[in-house]
Amino acid sequence: MNVTALRRALGNGLVQAFLVVVGLIWLTPLAGLLLSSLRSTEDTARGGWWTALSSPGQLSFDNYSALLGNAGITQAFWNTVLISVPTTVLVVVIAALAGYAFAWLEFPGRDPLFLLVVALLVVPVQIGLLPVAKLFGQLGLFGTIPGVVLFHVSYGLPFAIFLLRNYFAEMPKEMLEAARMDGGGEWRIFTRLVLPVGRPALASLAIFQFLWVWNDMLVALLFADSSAQPLTVELQSQIRQFGSNIDVLAPGAFLSLIVPVAVFFAFQRHFVQGVMAGSVK
Repeated sequence: MNVTALRRALGNGLVQAFLVVVGLIWLTPLAGLLLSSLRSTEDTARGGWWTALSSPGQLSFDNYSALLGNAGITQAFWNTVLISVPTTVLVVVIAALAGYAFAWLEFPGRDPLFLLVVALLVVPVQIGLLPVAKLFGQLGLFGTIPGVVLFHVSYGLPFAIFLLRNYFAEMPKEMLEAARMDGGGEWRIFTRLVLPVGRPALASLAIFQFLWVWNDMLVALLFADSSAQPLTVELQSQIRQFGSNIDVLAPGAFLSLIVPVAVFFAFQRHFVQGVMAGSVK
């Protein structure tokens, strides 16, 4: 092995070692939360979560059994699913249709409408909270899961449309013209050609939208009542009411964290493809 190859190997080894150290640092809070969720209240009071590394007998799944017996936590978890999944699906579907229309269809007012969509990107969510809450109260949507979903969809669409429109606009024009010459209609081109090619961008958008809605507390705190509140609000309520019940809060917090992590890793390949495609373009 010559000197250049040796330097390259050492350099790659140092980079990999550095990345491993950074990864371990980032994973430490997650590991601490996991171990805390597996320890009893008495063990938690006696010492930190790291003591479980030397005394693995402290760990058990009793806290998760208590979690399943907590009606508020379990209901809040399913409320979070009922809010996050429909919101993500609606945003991706509507944004894909609108993005294709803005990118490849000619219709009156297309450019001014797209500029309006871009302008909506700078509107903070906080500005619309009170007016929308008043409107939802008049429509009977305030405090309900559909109301929370509708709010998230409305405020998630501008960024989603902007992202997909720019991605779809970079597709080769000749590819779409060839499909039209073969007799393909716009709907067939959209479903059979544009969507498969744009799958990385759609997956990236779905990940971002799901994470944003799943971890949201501000909108849910205002728009969801006690029967519709998601896990973030319920955990805050549990902390406020029962500050010492770590046996319920720790597994609940870990459950709230692990679902977005699982979603990210499930779509990781498509997410990386979307990022790489965007960097090339």
